[in-house]
Amino acid sequence: MTKDMTEGPIIPQLTKFTIPLILGNLFQLTYNAADSVIVGKFVGDDALAAVGTAGPIMNMVILFISGMCMGAGILMSTHYGAKKYNLLERQISTSLLGGLGFSAVIAIFLILFAHPLLKLLQVPNDILGDAKIYLRIIFVGLIFTFVYNFFSNTLRALGDSKVPLYFLIVSACLNVLWDFIFVVELGWGVPGSAAATVLSEVLCCLCCLIYIKKRVPLLCLGKKWKVFDGSILRRTFNYGITGALQQMCVQLGKICVQTVVNVQGVSFIAAFTAINRVDDFAMTPQQNIAHAATTFMSQNRGAGKIKRMKEGFLSSIILQMLYTTAIAFLVFFCAEPVMQLFVSDGSEEVIRLGTSYLQLIAFMYFMPSATNIIQGYFRGLGDLKVTLISTILNMSARFLSAWFMIHILHGGFDRLAWANFAGWIAMLAFQIPMITIRWKKNIQN
Repeated sequence: MTKDMTEGPIIPQLTKFTIPLILGNLFQLTYNAADSVIVGKFVGDDALAAVGTAGPIMNMVILFISGMCMGAGILMSTHYGAKKYNLLERQISTSLLGGLGFSAVIAIFLILFAHPLLKLLQVPNDILGDAKIYLRIIFVGLIFTFVYNFFSNTLRALGDSKVPLYFLIVSACLNVLWDFIFVVELGWGVPGSAAATVLSEVLCCLCCLIYIKKRVPLLCLGKKWKVFDGSILRRTFNYGITGALQQMCVQLGKICVQTVVNVQGVSFIAAFTAINRVDDFAMTPQQNIAHAATTFMSQNRGAGKIKRMKEGFLSSIILQMLYTTAIAFLVFFCAEPVMQLFVSDGSEEVIRLGTSYLQLIAFMYFMPSATNIIQGYFRGLGDLKVTLISTILNMSARFLSAWFMIHILHGGFDRLAWANFAGWIAMLAFQIPMITIRWKKNIQN
């Protein structure tokens, strides 16, 4: 069901829109978390490390696609808020056709070059084979990943964040089931976990398509699905590439940090894999609140309601602070039992490393809560260059800090938390002056 967010009380609208986004992304994260937990428990630390080293490349590609879909979604939200339905239809069909072609090309390229990409990351030879197989299987399903992300972003642009959640819940549950079947029962190891993920994405994609055909008349374009407008594609690409580059910068920064971690040994890699999963679960809802703010502000921007956009931004800050306070305490007090989920008995070193990191970073989560909501504000305004530049500063500072503190100063695993902190400081140092200038400019206008 589509939802016009240009009228009505703001905080209830943002909350109702955000909750399905949070739940959906948490279920999405269970794909990788299930792979890590099941592989780590039933195959071993080497297999967990293999999945972890493959993760950054896989996530970078998926986030690039997600960023392109996000850019298209901003345009869709603006057209929908302005009630320009003919332009909205052309936007949807052009974005889909262009994305399908791009996804097919990039999937073939990545399947062919998985090995050299992993070598570039200095992945140890004893886990290189499993990491390569994992990536190649994941990339076979890349087109399904794009189709699901495209329609999810389209539905969200139209104010519907619930339906993508329902399909994702089913898919995530099946992913866990197939992980047990393929990895535990059949003994397929790392390839089995990748196959479970791909099959889950296929199902999620098919369910989404069937629902749209039966229940969303606005997206039943018929012959209009064949409409391809070059001018719309260029504008979509300009929006999408900035969003995609931002998403890729995040993952590229993680890959750079991964190269620092990969030369520290298997325990370091396994602990890094586990804490990344926890960080993802902790910080994804912050990003979802920001995404809800983006949709809200994009629709109101299309409707010309600048004052309402500002009220939405302030309401989003309240939601961010409430969530982050809760998650900070939870991560701090549950750090050790959470780490125990990821490893088999006898992996005390991995548990110790991960616990020290999580208890240190827990109350640093207030930093990304601030950076995320500012990112959402600028995305809603259609100013994606600010979000890209701030992300580049964040990841550059994070990598350089990690490299210096671990390689040069020979610091321990907890230095990775301080590297994250340095990245967020660099990000805010750029964002705060920019949003202050833009806020005053809008008031004057």
